Amino acid sequence: MKTFYYKISLLVLLSLTSCNKQETKQITNPNDYASFLEVSSEEMNKKAEENFQFWNNKLEKAPNQYVYLSKIAGTHSKKFSATADIKELKLAEENLLKINEKTNYETPSYLRALAHNYISQHRFKEALTLVEKAESIGENLKGSQKMLFDIHLELGNDKKASEYLEKIKNFSDFDYLIRLSKWSDHNSDLDSAIKYMEQATKIAESSNLKDLKVWSYTNLADFYGHSGQVDKAYNHYLKALNLEPSNAYAKKGIAWVVFSYEKNPEEASKILSKIMKSYNAPDYYLFKAEIAQLKQDKESEDKAMENYFNAVKDSLYGDMYNVYTAKAIVETNPERALELAKIEVENRPTAMSYDLLAWTTFHLGKKEEALAIIENKVIPNTTEPEALFHAAKIYAANGKTDEANKLKQELLDSAYEIGPVTLLEVEKI
Repeated sequence: MKTFYYKISLLVLLSLTSCNKQETKQITNPNDYASFLEVSSEEMNKKAEENFQFWNNKLEKAPNQYVYLSKIAGTHSKKFSATADIKELKLAEENLLKINEKTNYETPSYLRALAHNYISQHRFKEALTLVEKAESIGENLKGSQKMLFDIHLELGNDKKASEYLEKIKNFSDFDYLIRLSKWSDHNSDLDSAIKYMEQATKIAESSNLKDLKVWSYTNLADFYGHSGQVDKAYNHYLKALNLEPSNAYAKKGIAWVVFSYEKNPEEASKILSKIMKSYNAPDYYLFKAEIAQLKQDKESEDKAMENYFNAVKDSLYGDMYNVYTAKAIVETNPERALELAKIEVENRPTAMSYDLLAWTTFHLGKKEEALAIIENKVIPNTTEPEALFHAAKIYAANGKTDEANKLKQELLDSAYEIGPVTLLEVEKI
């Protein structure tokens, strides 16, 4: 699911949405998911709180048993997963720092746990340092190598990622298959990505571990959606919800199917409002704004954007929402957007970070400089629809009409993934 935020004209909106409604069929049925929308994450959060109290009481009685700090950190991580409350993720970090300090940063499992936390905060370079140390110690080496693949891929270190993928090669291992799937998708081989994720899902199902199955179903659903198999995507989001009725990601996936494929912004907005009663990740407000934009509801759009900006003012988020914010302000404050893009390139020099740099540079009127970034750092390294959209706009502005039209056709074929609002902008290229 991709959520882009672009301004569109009323005339183009009315003509294109009318056309699109004739081209799609009804896949979803509110009767399939209505009961799940009434299930909040409060029960999951309550269980996590009970676990926190249990382990915290044990720590108070035996303060030298610092292993309890890891358990307490785990409860905070669960609460973050249930609610998206950034304070819980930072509390988890606080406890993981304490246990690593007490063990002199010499226990690989605790190093990896802190690295997982940093990955969630988009602090990839710090995570890399921790896992490299865990690797050097050697305990559960495969666990460290798997994480090193993840981190190097996030940092754009493709050669290193490939080397670590080879080190963990095992076609009967769930962890290897999901990484091979991710690697295939990264290399624009969606068919292989789906094949390996399907194999991993079968392993998850045979293990009968709920968390693995839910994760597999939602990730496989995303891949199905990207490949145009929207009915399969929808069914797999439902499979995840049957196991975990409070799962916000699966509900958001259904909202995207309703919004992007079926062009039903009213129902999508209803779904998202239900989710956000107990789950409040800031980027969900951007999805709200995009839905409102398609509905031509300017008041709701402005309110959603106001809520987003108020949410990300919290310094606890650090750099987690730089990308979202840069795209949201690129037209109104391109100088600040460029500053955020440069931070992203420094933190995470991937093709998508350079795409953001090109896009913000373009909005400052430096179209030739933006083109150079696109041609050298973006197009050779990614086929992500958002990057292709930005590239097409930059090509067109630089008079490279053939290149722009070629990308335009690719984007039209990715209508579901880019969503109806961005599709309107693509039509105008």
